[in-house]
Amino acid sequence: MDIDKLFKVPRLPTSSKRKMPDNPTPEMLKKMRLDTPLNEDSVDSAMDVEIPESSSAPRRQSRRATVEDGDDKMVDTSFAPGGDADYFVEEDEEGRFYGGGLTSEQKQILSIFESAEGEGTTEDPEGISITSIRRTLLKFERAANKNQDQRSKYPDDPSKFIDSEADLDSALKSLLSLAQSPVLAYPELVRSGSVSLLIGLLSHENADIVIDVVDVIHELTDEDVGNELEDEEEQEEAQVALKTLIEALLENSILELLVDNLSRLNETEESDRQGVFHILGIFENILGFNPDLSLILVSKTKLMNWLLNRVQSKTHDENRGYSAELLSILLQNNAANRQDFGKKDGVEIALNVLSQFRRRDPVDADETEFMENLFDALCSALAEPEVKSFFLASEGVDLMLLMMREKLQSKSRAIKTLDYAMSGPAGTATCANFIEVLGLKTLFATFMGKGSKKSKSNAPAAASEDIPHILGIISSMFSNTPSDSPDRIRLLAKFVENNYEKADKLLEVRENARNRLKVVDAEIAAEKKETIANGGEIESEDEDLFYLRRLEGGLFTLQTVDYILAWVVMEDDGIRGHITQMLERKNQSLKDIISTLQIYRDNLDADTQSNGLATDHAPEGGALSQKEILQHLVDFLHECL
Repeated sequence: MDIDKLFKVPRLPTSSKRKMPDNPTPEMLKKMRLDTPLNEDSVDSAMDVEIPESSSAPRRQSRRATVEDGDDKMVDTSFAPGGDADYFVEEDEEGRFYGGGLTSEQKQILSIFESAEGEGTTEDPEGISITSIRRTLLKFERAANKNQDQRSKYPDDPSKFIDSEADLDSALKSLLSLAQSPVLAYPELVRSGSVSLLIGLLSHENADIVIDVVDVIHELTDEDVGNELEDEEEQEEAQVALKTLIEALLENSILELLVDNLSRLNETEESDRQGVFHILGIFENILGFNPDLSLILVSKTKLMNWLLNRVQSKTHDENRGYSAELLSILLQNNAANRQDFGKKDGVEIALNVLSQFRRRDPVDADETEFMENLFDALCSALAEPEVKSFFLASEGVDLMLLMMREKLQSKSRAIKTLDYAMSGPAGTATCANFIEVLGLKTLFATFMGKGSKKSKSNAPAAASEDIPHILGIISSMFSNTPSDSPDRIRLLAKFVENNYEKADKLLEVRENARNRLKVVDAEIAAEKKETIANGGEIESEDEDLFYLRRLEGGLFTLQTVDYILAWVVMEDDGIRGHITQMLERKNQSLKDIISTLQIYRDNLDADTQSNGLATDHAPEGGALSQKEILQHLVDFLHECL
């Protein structure tokens, strides 16, 4: 065997002509055009293409490939397969041609394939098809079953199931995309049984898998799901799909399982802390969709205990703030939850946590929101008589007065809390305690805008948001304090001292409320006129809405002020003469107060509970209802005219 022959370099072909492949690439065509000599007559100044120097060849002169512009744009198609003009005819924004690399036949074939892919497939606006949704759910189901199978076979050997756990983690994360298409995905999620499989993973041994599940449910139940859709019908369909999903989650006991995981997760770990945050977010999403579920959430789980314990944390973080917010939501419109809050020492816990804001303001906006949510929760709970008793026993009145004297951010919230605690017949004991601990001095100093020597800054006047609550406190004391009692005499004395300055302040507040109400009344009158002019009618529901607007526009404040004025006019002759004189200066009289009280009386519910007020003016000294008290005040003012 001749080794030299075996490794001999083959002889190069004598012809320098290169063969063109059947389907040349644009790069090949470009190179061949540059290497092919052009006639000088066809040379133009359109573009220059420089040929780089080569060490093995002499330097060549610059040559130019051209595209001629005329009335019609001319493109050299001599190198396109079959001379197909479509091979190069693609134009950019500036009108220049470039090669698409496809013949017209190839483009037609590609178009057929693209159209065929879309046929028979249901897609949402995001391009997610029912087929891809089913594929995602099937992948999740297989990953979950495989992991469960391997964990049951090799419970003591993590190396046997670690791969399946990673696959399950990936499959769970892929479910997040379903939130982009609720109308298609949610019904399929329920129909396929994946919901029960998903909820079952909340009991998984690996906390990371549990956190993945929580993240998925939090994303799927987000209150903004479907809001990005422009069509209203599509938004309604998304809400129906969300309702279907939430009902399926509730059927699989999701609330109980989520609450159990709150105690399981370790918030010192960042991932676990985020998991807790998302669990609280799921509760908020579900309650936002159906507030009535708050009763089930409190009665069938230990969430109330966990929330009360969490808000007592010494260090503030986002989960502590979220706990206070959720606590406030649970107590808003549910008497049973409020009573449960009281029975579990919720009042004592809330007061202890809030006491830290007696001498300092919250450090940032998050802690400010935390403080406000805790005050709101306490105010909601104080609607129940039992909770008022807990508030009084926990010395809540004393703490609120201390906050009022310091004049920090907690001051306004303390005034609001006292208003709720002293209202209604159940607030009688609280009113007595308030007067006993010298609350009148602090209250009227705030009402008159007088600063305390201990305060860091003297406010020129009470904040506008405080005035309605201060008036509410005074009104409650007149309603709940027995006639001729020492406490009532002390209350009336406040309006006599310093030449009736408190009565003058009431008249000033009254005038401001009247001016605001005039503007609202003018707007309502114009709307009624327009409705009648257009052939419409004013329904009873419309009248109710108008009345609510008037309350918000100053009528509520006006009613409360006139209620207080009626009491002081009836019980002190000196104040009566002063108020009558001051009203005449504004071209008003006691008739205006009577008119306000009659509107107040006529809009009270027929079954309005008794205020428990026993006065010398009541029949046989018995208790009067609120409606009876108003009628009694109206009758007395008529006698004074």
